[in-house]
Amino acid sequence: MSGTTVTDTNTGTNAPELDIGVVPATGGAVAQTGANTGKSACVVGSGFGGMALAIRLQSAGIQTTVIEARDKPGGRAYFWEKDGFTFDGGPTVVTDPPCLEELWELTGHDMKEDVELMKVHPFYRLNWPDGHNFDYSNVEEELNAEIAKLDPEDVEGYRRFLEYSAGVYEEGYVKLGTVPFLDFKSMLKAAPALIKKQAWRSVYSMISSFVKSEKLREALSFHTLLVGGNPFKTSAIYTLIHKLEKDGGVWWTRGGTNRLIAGMIRHFERLGGTMMVGDPVVQIHTIGNKATEVETKSGFKQRFDAVASNADIMHSYRDLLSGSKRGKDNAKKLARKSYSPGLFVVHFGLEGTWPGIPHHMILFGPRYKGLLDDIYDHGVLPQDFSIYLHHPTVTDPSMAPKGKSTFYALVPVAHMGKLAVDWDEIGPILEKRILDEVGRRLIPDIHDRIVTKFHYAPKDFEQDLNAHLGSAFSLEPVLWQSAYLRGHNRDDVIDNFYLTGAGTHPGAGIPGVVGSAKATAGLMIEDLKR
Repeated sequence: MSGTTVTDTNTGTNAPELDIGVVPATGGAVAQTGANTGKSACVVGSGFGGMALAIRLQSAGIQTTVIEARDKPGGRAYFWEKDGFTFDGGPTVVTDPPCLEELWELTGHDMKEDVELMKVHPFYRLNWPDGHNFDYSNVEEELNAEIAKLDPEDVEGYRRFLEYSAGVYEEGYVKLGTVPFLDFKSMLKAAPALIKKQAWRSVYSMISSFVKSEKLREALSFHTLLVGGNPFKTSAIYTLIHKLEKDGGVWWTRGGTNRLIAGMIRHFERLGGTMMVGDPVVQIHTIGNKATEVETKSGFKQRFDAVASNADIMHSYRDLLSGSKRGKDNAKKLARKSYSPGLFVVHFGLEGTWPGIPHHMILFGPRYKGLLDDIYDHGVLPQDFSIYLHHPTVTDPSMAPKGKSTFYALVPVAHMGKLAVDWDEIGPILEKRILDEVGRRLIPDIHDRIVTKFHYAPKDFEQDLNAHLGSAFSLEPVLWQSAYLRGHNRDDVIDNFYLTGAGTHPGAGIPGVVGSAKATAGLMIEDLKR
């Protein structure tokens, strides 16, 4: 899509046209800080990881081109505009703003030039079938009161849990979150600190050692689902999310998550970077152990000194590097790994406004572990489900026409390798069941109020994002697929081919993929000095 208009993130008005269309990869002005190195790089894919990497490279004077397959940039942070409503594809939870602000600070800029973040409070409202609500935030008095309603003794347990979370955050995020693990030795070096924090235990197990209330255990462990992990299997290291949220809060980008991507692109182009949109890469050509040329569907071909992929990790090796032995060999290895579940998302716009429904809600179902076993292990489509309900218009009314509201309801489902169903047939049935449940628990006349709706299934993730098996978060975030055992930031064989994004260390989520970009950029900048 050429000549796309972006919305100014501060005023909500139409800003001057931002060219994110298919353009020749000739580059723009030299980056504002540091001399142009005379080196060039290509980043395949414009998700958060790809854009964060591209900004870092361009800031270092490396002429960088980003090539995006879809008609709009953003990867999973895609968006649709229907009947006056704006629907974000996700992710919708922004944490650790400093990891994003740093991308502007590299060149003496301020993220506020391009992006407006809005505080979300409470972070989440958790609701159970018995009608109990739990508002989760970082306001200590409010949160302690919520915990005390469940079990007064758990207030002290939660305090001790936060101390543990802070320690894990220091070891797992601050020290290791942006460090590339390129050999097993580097993992062994990090092991003692992680063993001390009992990283082999699951998130749910560790939380259960601090608090007794089952509802509180669910409230403190569901976060791993937002990065594709089963709280009963994902390493306790992921409890660091609580420290991340407590210190930095939970935020929303005015205009939608897509405006954060638009702001990143605006900044990247300001530095002289080049965007190509709507032209899928079909092949990364190699000679020996070097990536030499990138070819797109339109016939565009260009040589680069280095190539990085923000595309799905399996797609990167199986398809984009299909002409190389390394691509074929690694694709076979990746096929044997375990992948995160898929997602089924119902986007809908409603008549009316709903000030009593917060920005983020989790509507827990009658089962917790049993439901997750069905999704992660058994590969069945259960009759019950837990719903993540996203209601951005309560924070940002610009997401819908006046007097109307934008929502999406998301449920995790098994990926297509475990759940072989016809989503064209099942999709409408599951969509109605989900809307019925939201209606039963929150909006009784929901079907009468719907102005527009559509759903997005694992099949769509596979078709639109080349997501292996329709997985929404790439490799499952379990201990045996972490650090060195996850995708490497630099390939082991093709020495100028790099990776960033959810399938790469440290993993999914905005802070995770932005951290992976920082690790990858450090390697690329150093390698391109040679």
